[in-house]
Amino acid sequence: MDENEVIIFDTTLRDGEQSPGASLDVPQKIMIAQQLARLNVDVIEAGFPVSSPVQFEAVKSIAEEVQGPVIAGLARAMKLDIDSCAQALKTAKRPRIHTFIATSQVHLEKKFRKSEDEILAMAYEAVKYAKNYFNDIEFSPEDSARTGKQFLFRIIEAAIDAGATVINIPDTVGYSFPDEFGGLIREIREKVPNMSKAILSVHCHNDLGLAVANSLSAILNGAQQVECTINGIGERAGNASLEEIVMTLETRKDAFKRRTRIQTEEIYRTSKMVSHLTGIIIQPNKAIVGANAFAHESGIHQDAVLKDKRTYEIMTPESIGLPSNRIVLGRHSGRHGLKSRLETLGYQMATEELNQIYEEFLKIADKKKEVFDEDLEVIIENNIYGSRKELELTYFHISSGNQLVPTATIGLKKDDKIYQEAACGDGPVDAAFKAIDKITNMTVELGDYQLHAVTGGKDALGEVTIKIIKNGWNIVGRGASTDVIEASIKAYLDAINKLFIKQRKHNDHN
Repeated sequence: MDENEVIIFDTTLRDGEQSPGASLDVPQKIMIAQQLARLNVDVIEAGFPVSSPVQFEAVKSIAEEVQGPVIAGLARAMKLDIDSCAQALKTAKRPRIHTFIATSQVHLEKKFRKSEDEILAMAYEAVKYAKNYFNDIEFSPEDSARTGKQFLFRIIEAAIDAGATVINIPDTVGYSFPDEFGGLIREIREKVPNMSKAILSVHCHNDLGLAVANSLSAILNGAQQVECTINGIGERAGNASLEEIVMTLETRKDAFKRRTRIQTEEIYRTSKMVSHLTGIIIQPNKAIVGANAFAHESGIHQDAVLKDKRTYEIMTPESIGLPSNRIVLGRHSGRHGLKSRLETLGYQMATEELNQIYEEFLKIADKKKEVFDEDLEVIIENNIYGSRKELELTYFHISSGNQLVPTATIGLKKDDKIYQEAACGDGPVDAAFKAIDKITNMTVELGDYQLHAVTGGKDALGEVTIKIIKNGWNIVGRGASTDVIEASIKAYLDAINKLFIKQRKHNDHN
């Protein structure tokens, strides 16, 4: 590889999806993977095939449909995992098995109850076994940052001897800090005798808010690959943010003298797509892609930026794909204008799908003056990539006021039959949910309810994200409408429909 190039390994679809409530279905994963390919990431970690049938199917589908990047699957240092991973990746043009085992003392003593020599043997055998399937094998000593250095050096050397082509050093719990982590990477390069035979990678978590800083320190000390996620999503406090790492290397070429192959103009639309499909809202002050990242409110700042953007902007909005101009979409827009905008957003639609989206677009356009990109993303997710609907909303009626007991009447369609129930509640949304519970004869716990305006203005499309809890499952539903009560009902139904599917699969499996 080019010594000046940093390999970008994106794990949004594996580690990122492990964010609480961020579960994606297979079509959504494929859509994100296709956008990651347009972003030009080097490696897509598509999932953890052995963990569930949905994970297996997602990795298999991405391996079949997504061209360009290396497609990787995660596997524990176990033959069952590696077999599953290989099976899911068999159609990929550039497959990689990523196998791992924990190496820190706390994991050895509490999780495995094994000695260092036993863990080293397991790692060696796992890499050697994976090598029977593919040439490209990545090995990660989990919790490297808290692993004794001498054992860490030994297990890395053994993994390379077994055939590992990539060695990844994870700061699994975000424990390290930049000088320390950079020093560890430098020591590995200096003290592991065969390290030159493999690519050295890092995977940093953000528990102390240092994931990006640690990753950049690692790059300065010789790391050749960085594992990261869009918007920094992931377990607990998340992972190193792809967009922050990439734009730091781009903006500070003078300091790093390293580059990536990322098409930076695709960053913003990738960020928006991941945020929308996972339901994880980007904080306004998020670096690079937050709503305020290129906003200036101070009069002094505004005056300076109008004179020369470089006074308060170290990169341009256009460099990450924020458009400097736009075509306004409204009720008079045709299919061609809509199709063009969808393609700009990264969505390739078949004629039948485009017609379906156009019909829904007109419904929204009749209610508001302008339809924004965010509105289109909601329409697409609800109509093309949404879960299969067992129950569909046919109508609802709400009676509410400061002198009335809130009452909701709900009509739902199932198998071409309409079911109707009414209920009272603490408010109109609560009453609607209780009416749905009566129809489904099911009681669930409402874990979370979030409402936000997708776009600005009094006619804004409101999107509701709901988490319901049943049998230990956390299921997220989303719905959107210019009517917040309707959006709430749609979100609740989306979650209930997903629950039905999950229950059916669970029963079939058992």
